[in-house]
Amino acid sequence: MGKSLLVTGAAGFIGANFVHHWMRNHPEDSVVAYDALTYAGNQANLDGLRENKRFSFVHADICDDDRVLQTLREHNIDTLVHFAAESHVDRSITGPDAFIETNIVGTHSLLKAAREHWLAGGKSQPHRFHHVSTDEVYGSLSIDAPGFHEEQKYEPNSPYSASKAASDHLVRAYHHTYGLQVSTSNCSNNYGPYHFPEKLIPLCITNILRGRPLPVYGDGSNIRDWLYVEDHCRGIELVLQSGEVGETYNIGGNNEWNNLDIVHLLCDQMDARFVADPSLAQHFPDAPGANGSSARELILFVEDRAGHDWRYAIDAGRITRELGYTPHESFETGLQRTLDWYLSNEPWWKPLLVA
Repeated sequence: MGKSLLVTGAAGFIGANFVHHWMRNHPEDSVVAYDALTYAGNQANLDGLRENKRFSFVHADICDDDRVLQTLREHNIDTLVHFAAESHVDRSITGPDAFIETNIVGTHSLLKAAREHWLAGGKSQPHRFHHVSTDEVYGSLSIDAPGFHEEQKYEPNSPYSASKAASDHLVRAYHHTYGLQVSTSNCSNNYGPYHFPEKLIPLCITNILRGRPLPVYGDGSNIRDWLYVEDHCRGIELVLQSGEVGETYNIGGNNEWNNLDIVHLLCDQMDARFVADPSLAQHFPDAPGANGSSARELILFVEDRAGHDWRYAIDAGRITRELGYTPHESFETGLQRTLDWYLSNEPWWKPLLVA
């Protein structure tokens, strides 16, 4: 008999990719997708799954304690994978309340329901609560500092990262206090299919295709480690299958790039696509490549955001040594796959654009 998974935030970017990955690779398991369908939650991300009898969708908020517990009981959930989160740093600066509510209060609601479902009354049902977090809880790195490791001191610098740090601590506390069988993963920046267009890579792709400016904070020197979303899903899969209960695993892509170099690479790859495929000029006439110009001409340097962390990097040595994890995609190959997806899925991203 297969497992029964509850995936929160399942209509979001990483959650949806995880659901697709899990159902492809574990056809014997049942998956309940749970999502409040806020601005970044999109049911279209789960297209193609509704006909599968082992898939079901629950439209609800993780802060709804009763609905969470009802869902756990109704579907006899034994594995909870928690992606649901407010995650855009800029939004956390202008409106931190939603981040406190979803990332802290929502995580606590899930933990309370999980404890009631799996442990109340002396029960000892086999279970796992996996919490998906971020490298941003560790703060910012200098240019020559080693990557973040699992014993790293927490130094969050934005309301977003502070709320995720708090949720990490709650998960740890429910393991040590109540015996909840938990694991946590902290990942670097993800990219790939279904990525909401407010984030750097999909924003640049969709703006190039529309001939819109490509905003770059400051001088573009901020550095991030980039992880193709399917590689992230594989890492979580390994933690669920073989990871040690109560432990944390950092999942990285071994791909450090500064923001300006990423934008340059995207521009150059998109220009090359227009040269190789003349039909793109007809479909996207406002793109620089449609008239032989360079997408780099769209780059616009803007005022740096408040409290902008300079560098993130993940040391993924533990998950590699203990669980055999290695990313399958380099940044160049992952970016090519991402470009392919956005060029082929305009009906998905076009309705999501603000203007």
